[in-house]
Amino acid sequence: QVQLMESGGGLVQAGGSLRLSCAASGVMFRLSILGWYRQAPGKQRELVATLTTGGMTNYAESVKGRFTISSDNAKNTVYLQMNSLKPEDTAVYSCNLRKILPPKDEYWGQGTQVTVSS
Repeated sequence: QVQLMESGGGLVQAGGSLRLSCAASGVMFRLSILGWYRQAPGKQRELVATLTTGGMTNYAESVKGRFTISSDNAKNTVYLQMNSLKPEDTAVYSCNLRKILPPKDEYWGQGTQVTVSS
C-alpha cells in the first residue's frame, strides 16, 4: 500500500521559513517526478515545485528564489524548504509522486496546512 505523509506545516509570520517533508512508503522514487502542490481557499490547486529523480527542478514563478525542493532517496523523503514566506503562500500543501513509465501511477499525500500571518 502506497502512502505519502506530509509534515512540517504550521503558522509562521511573514518573512519566516518552514520546511515541509513528505515521507513515502510502499513506492520507490526511482523513475518518478516528485512534486509539491498547494491549494488556497477558493482557488484551484496549483503546482509549486517538481523534482525529477534525475535532479531537474521546476518552480512556479511565484516561489522562485524563495522555495527549494529536494529529496533524500535513501529516506524516501521529499522536502520543500520555504523561505521569505508571504501571506499569499497560505494554503494546504500536498506532495505528489508520479511514475514516468506506463501506467504512470500517481499518488498524493493528505496535505499539510501552511498559514502565513502578516
